[in-house]
Amino acid sequence: MKKMKVILGAVALAAVVSCSKGGDSDPVNDPPVNNPGNGSGDDSGDGSGDGAGTDPVSYQADIAPIMSSSCTNCHGDPPTQAAPMALVTLAQVRSAVEDRGLISRINSTSNPMPPDGRLPQATRDLIQAWVDQGFPE
Repeated sequence: MKKMKVILGAVALAAVVSCSKGGDSDPVNDPPVNNPGNGSGDDSGDGSGDGAGTDPVSYQADIAPIMSSSCTNCHGDPPTQAAPMALVTLAQVRSAVEDRGLISRINSTSNPMPPDGRLPQATRDLIQAWVDQGFPE
């Protein structure tokens, strides 16, 4: 019985040691994750550029140009090529996010929007940041 306790103790100690050193992620010491924004890496929101970005994203400055260059060829007003809705105004884009699964479609690998290939990751992250920030104008 004493041997069994020693073996179980050794196994438990090995498990604790491997769990505490086995991962490559340390949440306390990992660098902050950059959120999309102006590319300055600023997380202070004050534009000083001294941290990971949480810069505000706006429809007019950030999202409308993406929609214009990547979406409105089909999702114009009126939509063409069998596109189901326009993506020209903030209200239309917000509705597409909230009601029509736009975020899922731009992130889809099997059925992406635009259909000729997914938007770059940074662009998709910027759109997600805009959504996460509450669709600022």
